[in-house]
Amino acid sequence: MRASDRIHKRIKEEGASYAASDNISNYIVPGELKELEDELEVKFRGVLDSLIIDLEDANSKETPRRLAKMYLYEIMAGRYELAPETTAFPNEGSNSYTGMIVIRAELKSLCVHHHQPITGTAYIGIIPNGKVLGLSKYVRLAQWCARRGTLQEELCNDIANTISDATCSKNVGVYIAAEHGCCTNRGVNAHSALTQTTVLRGHFDTPDVKKEFFDNIQLQEMHSKTR
Repeated sequence: MRASDRIHKRIKEEGASYAASDNISNYIVPGELKELEDELEVKFRGVLDSLIIDLEDANSKETPRRLAKMYLYEIMAGRYELAPETTAFPNEGSNSYTGMIVIRAELKSLCVHHHQPITGTAYIGIIPNGKVLGLSKYVRLAQWCARRGTLQEELCNDIANTISDATCSKNVGVYIAAEHGCCTNRGVNAHSALTQTTVLRGHFDTPDVKKEFFDNIQLQEMHSKTR
């Protein structure tokens, strides 16, 4: 039985979802990613062959393998890898931090409709509860969520859910601004296809906190342009 068939079987036996934006790492056993890589090389070879591309040409000879590795270990790696380990620090007592933290994360994702790149920036806002994460961990979690086939609206929700779960805080805001290759590289061939999405939960959905969050985003945007 092929590795993909075995993984499908495990997922379906549990009745789990395996949409392009889902993480399925719990259903993959050691060694199966390498088997999937071999499977995908054969299938990508078939796709390129049907596109009448000479796979003996020096430029295209290794392309099927490159595509297999790119999908599994790079642009869709968030489906097949466990979540990055997160180190949480206590945030309790008289010295606990009760203000807002805003973290900027550069993202690369994949449009689930046409498998075109989504490139942008996420701003993650959190008012800590009993613990906080190391700053780089917020970025790693956001990038892990992004490396899948997704829609930007869905990605915004996924990042908010993941950060909330990791920090045990219900006070989370996520703002994403991204360019979509499905609009710039095909279809309308737009010069710019910037899309903005926002998820505001807990205190972030109140006027004062919402304003502070977007003021911080504006300050960070100004800072990034002057560097």
